Amino acid sequence: METYTLSRTVCDEDGTPGKPAPLSPNLDRGEVLGVPWRGEEVLRRPLYNRGTAFTHADREALGLTGLLPAAVNTIEQQAERMRESIERKEKPLEKYIGLAALQDRNEVLFHRVIYDNIERYMPVIYTPTVGKACMRYSRIFRRARGLWVTLGHSGKIEEVLSHAPYTGVRLIVVTDGERILGLGDQGAGGMGIPIGKLSLYTVGAGIHPSQTLPICLDVGTDNERLLEDPLYLGWRHPRLRGERYDNFVEEFVAAVKNVFPDVLLQWEDFKQQNALRLLDRYRERLPSFNDDIQGTAGIALAAMLASTRISKTPLEELRIVIAGAGAAGIGIGRLLRSALRTAGVGEDEITERIAMLDSRGHLIAERVTDDPFKQEFAWSSAKAQLRGLPADRSGTLEEVIAAVKPHVLIGTTGHAGQFDETIVREMAKHTERPAIFPFSNPTSHSEATPEDLIRWTQGKALIATGSPFDPVEFEEQTIHTSQGNNVYVFPGVGLGALVSQATEISDAMFTAAAHAIAELVSEDDLSQGKLLPPLGDLREVSARVAMAVAREARTTGVAAKEVAGAITDDALEATVRGQMWVPNYPQINAV
Repeated sequence: METYTLSRTVCDEDGTPGKPAPLSPNLDRGEVLGVPWRGEEVLRRPLYNRGTAFTHADREALGLTGLLPAAVNTIEQQAERMRESIERKEKPLEKYIGLAALQDRNEVLFHRVIYDNIERYMPVIYTPTVGKACMRYSRIFRRARGLWVTLGHSGKIEEVLSHAPYTGVRLIVVTDGERILGLGDQGAGGMGIPIGKLSLYTVGAGIHPSQTLPICLDVGTDNERLLEDPLYLGWRHPRLRGERYDNFVEEFVAAVKNVFPDVLLQWEDFKQQNALRLLDRYRERLPSFNDDIQGTAGIALAAMLASTRISKTPLEELRIVIAGAGAAGIGIGRLLRSALRTAGVGEDEITERIAMLDSRGHLIAERVTDDPFKQEFAWSSAKAQLRGLPADRSGTLEEVIAAVKPHVLIGTTGHAGQFDETIVREMAKHTERPAIFPFSNPTSHSEATPEDLIRWTQGKALIATGSPFDPVEFEEQTIHTSQGNNVYVFPGVGLGALVSQATEISDAMFTAAAHAIAELVSEDDLSQGKLLPPLGDLREVSARVAMAVAREARTTGVAAKEVAGAITDDALEATVRGQMWVPNYPQINAV
């Protein structure tokens, strides 16, 4: 039986990197965690500390006798105590702070509390509450977590990365804090997003927290409120732009590849132009993806596929309008285009099936010549005119809805109320069961509320939202709406990519993920208005997504050779499920 500490480096005898570390040390299933510290030092290590769950024998061996109350608790008892403590806090932000404090002192227990109460605490540790936490980050800061990399570290970023608390890192989530949810530039406060995302990787996909690393590229901020705040914790300079920014990111990526050669990197909450550009530049250089672009697209496609089971309009016949041509809107458009192509729709027809609008209206090629990302979805003015849209300007959303007669309307604008009654009623005139996805978050930025959408369509709308909403009572029915939360997508994609040791994260993997998610929506879910599986089933969803992604990696030849050649589907499933860590205390050994 192997005894080891979580900070071990996996190397061959000559000191060179060997095989990747196991994704999730199965410390709760027989392997022994070595504890090299004694006394209060043990209690200060959040991945080693278990507080009142230390047995009397553990306390004797580790020099803890007298440092803890007499009772020995189970993790279930501790989790119940913590849940009661969190529930006594009235405001969501206070609950967030309470859970963060728990994470800082006992990470296993923190993840167990979330694991057992995922539907209750998901809105606390992530959207919408995490947005408030990012805005007030410098005011609620208690203890550092992850790494901040600033311009002052240029030339020594590799050294900074080597300061990570654990050496077997397999998963990094990185942000530069410029587009935090719908809240804009939050500078160093953006660190709340990678921290939250990685907690969801652990809870959803079972990736051990010792193999995750949140990073903030603190390149300054243009948020005057932060720059004028005497308590602001970030690099107090205007945001880095242009060539200096690109050189900084280039050094960062090179350092990541050298320090953590087996890592998967997730780009998070970068502003549109940087998000798309960095994704396209680096996705073939190291396994990486952007959740705002591809994860959002995956969940939109999953909800859309589920909606077709109700509307009876197959994917290949759908007409789609996307309001919002930022990173999320472009990502959704790209994945839908790929899915339609796979479904046999011709290229010319695909263009007409997807109409996209930015803040100035429908994308027309003659207007967006300076933006290559928007140009991908721009119609010619002649094509727009043939569909009854204005010839001398970009059509408004209402005009586009009337001309295109879409089956699906997706919002990524960040503007509350964008889908007003006139627009929704116009859409409902042309399709019996309109699918409407106001995906902007937090809740205050949603393009429409489910209550309004249901009322304006007489209960016919098929709805998925970016943030959680309560069920709606309509004509003696209780209609539920699913939250189009990327958590259904990214944990499983990450797990599948790591299990298969994929060298690239392809769009096809997100299509495979979407189909896997949609297949888990039951007929009972659909009858209640839900287009996504219950959030409480997140572990099963992540496992199915991981298997679909790993199979896609094997099929397309981006999986490691030993994976591609040796793993059958049954063995693949066993491998995926075997790598999913469950937050329990392992056996320990004083070393």
